[in-house]
Amino acid sequence: MINAISVPLGRLLFSIYNMVNSYGLSIVVFTILVKLILLPLTLKQTKSMKQMQELNPKLKALQKKYGNDKQKLNEKTMELYRQHNVNPFAGGCLPLLLQLPILFALFQVLRLPDRYVFTPEVYETVNKSFLWIEDLSATSSFTESMKEPVMWILPILAAATTYYQSKMVTPKNAEGTQSTMNTIMPLMIGYFSFSFPAGVTLYWVLSNVFQIVQQYFGLGRGGKAKEESN
Repeated sequence: MINAISVPLGRLLFSIYNMVNSYGLSIVVFTILVKLILLPLTLKQTKSMKQMQELNPKLKALQKKYGNDKQKLNEKTMELYRQHNVNPFAGGCLPLLLQLPILFALFQVLRLPDRYVFTPEVYETVNKSFLWIEDLSATSSFTESMKEPVMWILPILAAATTYYQSKMVTPKNAEGTQSTMNTIMPLMIGYFSFSFPAGVTLYWVLSNVFQIVQQYFGLGRGGKAKEESN
């Protein structure tokens, strides 16, 4: 299934490359197009997140009132969702699960461009530099990158944008596992970015930026306005 999605995505990236004649710029345009294709799903997810934020004070009131009666709390919570026509799963794992095959396919395309985008012979002739990045196909290790500080830029951007994007949709008073994961996950992404081809990390950063802008306008000032007003 992943391969069936990777092939047309690779052809799309190749078509863009033929128009812009820059591998780095083609990844930028490719990222924007993919995010636009996924926009209906992400808009649905953002809408559900906003609805959940608006219900958050009422959910907290129910937790305070029925905290010692889990069954009653679940019943009242589902009743609240039905009253406001909110699907709690639409803002969480469901849209992500629908996008996962595409995300895995994208990773495969950008990790193996000489297989899905270009022929090996053509790929050898492609200029793989972009901005400060010498080679979009290059990978390194955390230890090797210590010798070249410029190689830290993309991993740091990957970690920072991942953190900010998740922070925007996390309740201000989040505690426990959720708060911990919001710190650990960006650090993991940043660490693993050192071993990813730079083109993959570039896509991740651009995708996060796109998502941040969408959430900023979709949720209202990063999703914090509602919480601060209550």
